[in-house]
Amino acid sequence: MALWVKSFHIFFVVSWFAGLFYLPRIFVNLAMAPADGAERERLLGMARRLYKFVTPIGLLAVGFGLWLWFGFGYAGGWLHAKTTLVIPLLAYHFYCGHLLKAFAAGRNTRSDRWYRVFNEVPVFLLLAIILLAVLKPF
Repeated sequence: MALWVKSFHIFFVVSWFAGLFYLPRIFVNLAMAPADGAERERLLGMARRLYKFVTPIGLLAVGFGLWLWFGFGYAGGWLHAKTTLVIPLLAYHFYCGHLLKAFAAGRNTRSDRWYRVFNEVPVFLLLAIILLAVLKPF
């Protein structure tokens, strides 16, 4: 049973990260789009649908991870460190929702360059999480 839970955890983590990598790329394009017009509306629609799609996926990833931890006794300092890195990842996810609302209301104050840098945050979190899960350094 633990391997099934682990498999679903990995599946939902990969899916969640796909959304977290793509959503800020849409923000880059939104920051460059004219304030009115079809392109902006199309990008806003894409961003809204993607955010609505990946939010439950992220929650499922966290849920299956917690199931592994508490249901199957996974333990070690590496797991505490990995779980600690999930907290800023969740904050990043929900901050993307905040940014999406700002775009929808026409209140974006950030440049496309800022969003390009912002887009790299989950890359580093993913790398650290994978290293902890695979190497189990402590």
